[in-house]
Amino acid sequence: MPAAPPFASPQQQLRSPDGLAKAVVILLAVCAAADLLAVLAGLNIRSLLGDALGSGLATLDDAEANRADNLYVASGVLQLLVMLATGIVFILWFRRVRLNAEVFDASMQQMKPGWAVGAWFVPIANLVLPRRIAGGIWTASAQTHTDGSWRTVSVAPVNLWWWAWVCSGLFSRYASQQYMKAEGAQEVMDAAGRMLLSDAFGIVAAVFAILFVRKLTRMQGERAALGVYPLS
Repeated sequence: MPAAPPFASPQQQLRSPDGLAKAVVILLAVCAAADLLAVLAGLNIRSLLGDALGSGLATLDDAEANRADNLYVASGVLQLLVMLATGIVFILWFRRVRLNAEVFDASMQQMKPGWAVGAWFVPIANLVLPRRIAGGIWTASAQTHTDGSWRTVSVAPVNLWWWAWVCSGLFSRYASQQYMKAEGAQEVMDAAGRMLLSDAFGIVAAVFAILFVRKLTRMQGERAALGVYPLS
């Protein structure tokens, strides 16, 4: 992907999202790495339990089982910590690009700037509102023709990021609940399989989020460099 132009604008309300975007991308990559570690830990548990079930649990070593479980729990804690850090920085970036969109074209924004933060914390509505806000930001950031006409930019990066994030989050919650409820060796093995799928979804979601952040940040850099804004 070509580098975005320097973020410069005569309007003081605009602030570059570049620094926050770089931090978000790095943290999302760490999230994907943590998910991969969880996948490996999950595969270890499934392999251990699969061998044990094949021999009627006669070959299950308690110490080895405890080590595998501890590794899996540790990978889950790492995922949670990295996710929290990523979420905080992502929301800061999201707020920054939303405020810039207000300068680019306030008429495209369906909600007040404060919702760029608040929308993520409203139960149920947080499955819809952030996508609506992102759509307004995307549209305002894509208006780059010097005559003020709209430049058509595919919203595929927005949709892929959003649906991957929603599906990953919902399935992760379901898989975690099933794993916590599992008791017997077969139940734990099956639940670990669902957790593996959840972690794989998490990796895909992180990749799409990186693409979305980089694309929108680049669009805003181009939009700011143009220096043409609609009259409010």
